[in-house]
Amino acid sequence: MIKEQPYVPSRELTDDETAARVVFREILKSPPVQSKTPKIAFMFLTPGSLPFEKLWDKFFHGHEDRFTVYVHSSKQKPVHVSPYFVGKDIRSEKVGWGKISMVDAERRLLANALTDPDNQQFVLLSDSCVPLHNFEYVYHYLMYTNVSFIDCFIDPGPHGTGRYSEHMLPEVEKKDFRKASQWFSMKRQHAIMVTADNLYYRKFRLYCKPNMDGRNCYSDEHYLPTLFNMIDPNGIANWSVTHVDWSEGKWHPKAYRAQDITYELLKNITSIDESIHVTSDGKKTVLVTPCLWNGMKKPCFLFGRKFYPETLDKLLHFFSNYTTV
Repeated sequence: MIKEQPYVPSRELTDDETAARVVFREILKSPPVQSKTPKIAFMFLTPGSLPFEKLWDKFFHGHEDRFTVYVHSSKQKPVHVSPYFVGKDIRSEKVGWGKISMVDAERRLLANALTDPDNQQFVLLSDSCVPLHNFEYVYHYLMYTNVSFIDCFIDPGPHGTGRYSEHMLPEVEKKDFRKASQWFSMKRQHAIMVTADNLYYRKFRLYCKPNMDGRNCYSDEHYLPTLFNMIDPNGIANWSVTHVDWSEGKWHPKAYRAQDITYELLKNITSIDESIHVTSDGKKTVLVTPCLWNGMKKPCFLFGRKFYPETLDKLLHFFSNYTTV
């Protein structure tokens, strides 16, 4: 048996860092909560009503003892059409794009979902997200692996490390700063760590803001990947299970309209087995991460994002076919 080597910091830690590291270490050492009916918490971050509730209703049907739903609506109270969503709204606050309020909403959803001890996996979804597989496939994929699917990569360009502020020192060093998609699935231990963190969260709240010191820093793209790169780098997959298409090279990803929805499109997305990032510097380096599930290369994505509401009928029509394992 290989003896674990003690962590040796490269510098003297502050008192707050020492305390935070102890808390995180103890959370990671704690055995997972044993549950007879482990569940996935599906956490929806939305401005208002969810246009794909009918699709999610079809996805959830027949699995009532294996999932929970939480809805954080930032602008108006949703009108629900599926019984699985009725009464699932949590107390919400306004959310500003690119602001720390986005991270606050994520933490609020996690805190509410953690009140149910049966919740073992926590998935963050938007109002434009749809399921790409059937429930059984998603449940098995998330429950039977010991990593969190949190995206994380190094971008040396202006949209990555260029957003770093030295005000984050000494706790957050430039070499540890990471970028990612905000859409995650994380295990219970990691969800507890995110809600327990005050030290690193405070640094991002104060020093990762739009138009601060001549740079635009967006906490929802940097806080979680930087945090987990520092405290449990081997515990995350470094890719998100939510697919989005950035191939157009614009500020926002490709959004799918009704005419885009075909059986072939959906099967193509569900067959992708590599996660791709492109750096924002002049080199435009393409970073390819194979999607390894318990050491085996598997399709990366369980959910898809940026679907217009007008795609609902077509998605419902194709659902039983494209979600067949």
